[in-house]
Amino acid sequence: MNPSDLNPRESLSEVAPDARLEMLRTDLKKVERRDWWLWIMAIIVMLLLTVAVLSTTFPGLVAMDDPVFQNSLDQAVRGLVGLVLLFNLYSIYQQVTLKRTRRQLSDQLMLAQAFYKQATTDSLTGLANRRTAEEVLMREMARARRRKAPLTVVTFDLNNFKQINDRYGHPAGDLVLRAFAQKLTDRRRGEDLVVRMGGDEFLLLLPECPADQIPTLLARLRPCEANFQGTRLPVEFSSGLASYEAPETAEKLLERADRALYADKRARKLQRESHAVVA
Repeated sequence: MNPSDLNPRESLSEVAPDARLEMLRTDLKKVERRDWWLWIMAIIVMLLLTVAVLSTTFPGLVAMDDPVFQNSLDQAVRGLVGLVLLFNLYSIYQQVTLKRTRRQLSDQLMLAQAFYKQATTDSLTGLANRRTAEEVLMREMARARRRKAPLTVVTFDLNNFKQINDRYGHPAGDLVLRAFAQKLTDRRRGEDLVVRMGGDEFLLLLPECPADQIPTLLARLRPCEANFQGTRLPVEFSSGLASYEAPETAEKLLERADRALYADKRARKLQRESHAVVA
């Protein structure tokens, strides 16, 4: 592996974040394995050279009174010592090279992880974003078909969110979004995926969850509120659910959930207006 081949800016821009992340992890494992093999080979070679040098010092094994042989033996010993020094220099060079390569790969891995998080996570709430939702939904639909298991999606839309932004400003709106995102995260199961689809729209992906369990979940999400500079801001929402019906597409599934969401939103709006008339 040549460190000069590593170019974080170019490689990260040309390869998808998830693929680049996996490539870097694989490369880092290769470097670590190479490091271990280098240490093992160094130990083996050092032991062999040490045995070779020591074997020339045992009395009775060589004709010590022969000057020609003694001269050849001295040269052989000096040659072995030279080989030891050369191998040590080679090992040091390889270690420096591996250390530099490992450092560059580690830097690239950190950068790739940042790119991956940016590409798959909503920066405001820390939830998964639309791209991640589409990828996970396709996998869960395939698994639901294989296992003939239920799969339910719930879409959410915050009520009166624009009015909160207009009255209190965007910092208050951001606080409301984070509060609802935290509520969803706290109430989800471990295998569920919480997504911010954009704006004040959220999605909850529930594998192996039948639709009849959703009302209990929705009840646990209420009440929800955010405290902005001492002012209590109720976080109210409308929701719509749809259960996966094979072999429909992901677009069709989300479209059905959105239709249910807008129906719930209209019903809640009419309910508020009727209460206002009565009051």
